[in-house]
Amino acid sequence: MRQNGSMEFGAEDRAALRDAVRSLEYPNYAARIANLIGSPIEATLKRLPQRAQEGIQDATQLAIAKCLDVALRSLETRTRRAPADALHRFMAGVSGAVGGAGGFLALPVELPVSTVIMLRSIASIAASEGEDLSQVEPRLSCLEVFALGGRTDRDNAGETAYYVVRAALTQAIREAAAYISERGIAERGAPVLVRLIASIASRFGIVVSEKAAAQAVPMIGAAAGAAVNLVFTEHFQNMAHGHFTIRRLERKYGPDLVRRAYEREKDLLDGA
Repeated sequence: MRQNGSMEFGAEDRAALRDAVRSLEYPNYAARIANLIGSPIEATLKRLPQRAQEGIQDATQLAIAKCLDVALRSLETRTRRAPADALHRFMAGVSGAVGGAGGFLALPVELPVSTVIMLRSIASIAASEGEDLSQVEPRLSCLEVFALGGRTDRDNAGETAYYVVRAALTQAIREAAAYISERGIAERGAPVLVRLIASIASRFGIVVSEKAAAQAVPMIGAAAGAAVNLVFTEHFQNMAHGHFTIRRLERKYGPDLVRRAYEREKDLLDGA
């Protein structure tokens, strides 16, 4: 019987767990965006008018709804030997160049495109970690990654944010998976699917707001827009690598042992 958390892990799995904790608990997305635009994200966000904030929310909901359709209708289910991270970053960069050239007004068009590109990247990462994407629940777990990249004021800093978000989404994903398995996805307006989209979009919108604020900077241009999207995509690729590493380890060692080991690694990193 396992008793000592990460002491039971092999060296390779222990290193993978540590990398996952770094990715999931200590993202540096906002700092990297601030370096690109030359000012703190918070200051730029405050300058966005209320109408712009509402536009961001609408675009975010649309992007997640589109991703739900793609995840369940046309997501590739074949396992890749290795995820195509670089290819997907390039494609997202091209999309970001269009967004940068069009500025904030291009967001409703550009965001669904770049989000679907990221979803396909996330799915390739999931498959590389052994997820069976022919099943509904792993596909919905790909969408779950979009909720992992942002923090809210309600988050308890004393708890591991990753497990808090997963716990908050567990019921919504379980109900949506059961509904889809029984009835299919003809009715995207079904309450269980609306709740899932809203739950993911509320957190995804935090990062989207930071991206939109960067693209709202006057004269950001196509090159800077591409750079913003590269950072945006890499951020969620890192979240996906961390998330599906944890799920792989849970299948191997059990959820309880992995969570204890995760919390121990986080404590060590916090004290470093």
